[in-house]
Amino acid sequence: MASIERQAKILQHKSWGNYHRLKILAPEIAEKATPGQFVMIRINETFFPLLRRPFCLHHCHGDEIEIFFKVVGQGTAQLAEKKEGDFLDIIGPLGRGFSLPEKPDKRPALLVAGGRGIAPFVFLAHELKRLGQSMIIFYGGKTREDLPLIEDLEKNGFNLRLSTEDGCLGFKGLITELLEKELPSLNPACLYVCGPEAMLVEVARISRTWRLKAEFSLEARMGCGFGVCYGCVWPIRQGEKIEWTRICLEGPVFPAEAIAWEMKR
Repeated sequence: MASIERQAKILQHKSWGNYHRLKILAPEIAEKATPGQFVMIRINETFFPLLRRPFCLHHCHGDEIEIFFKVVGQGTAQLAEKKEGDFLDIIGPLGRGFSLPEKPDKRPALLVAGGRGIAPFVFLAHELKRLGQSMIIFYGGKTREDLPLIEDLEKNGFNLRLSTEDGCLGFKGLITELLEKELPSLNPACLYVCGPEAMLVEVARISRTWRLKAEFSLEARMGCGFGVCYGCVWPIRQGEKIEWTRICLEGPVFPAEAIAWEMKR
């Protein structure tokens, strides 16, 4: 699927502390996008930051796309300063996204998100809902401030399981602990997972233990988004071999069994 480069207007900028959501007018990208794909954004017209930044598609509806991000460096700090009416240079949609069910399964799909890992799951959750697939969103963070989308998710009728490490909201502990605690009563159809690497490794272990189908959205520093720079490789099984694979081109979503987790320790 061909990607598109365009100047896209910011329609809305909403923030919760260090977390931000931009609603952007980008009809050509919105028309082609699928859950789990991403876009590459040029933050400004200067040479700092020099490279574009990758952002997963938080949601797509009508002519609009949304991105959701946390300020973690100079690039995201500058993007957080953008205002409604500003324009961004965007390339997308890029990458390979999540697998969607051909028909609804009576068992729920579990979407497991750690902190900003919730970013791709709004788009995915809406698409699963459209397809008639039931789901539960496991959403965890260090504290309440890391779960800014709770109200929006509840407003859309999504079933949530919440955790905070400091115990201020929901289950006290890691989202992986809550997942493992509730799995016996859920009998899920599959897992969709996005979050910090340590969380991914633990959910991969859980999925192996319970023999669950699982897909993981991986993160890496991307220089180009097209597979040219080889800056975003992960160890991926290719038949009998393990190869360092460009997640921007062949991912960012991979099935659990394809990822050589033992090489990430």
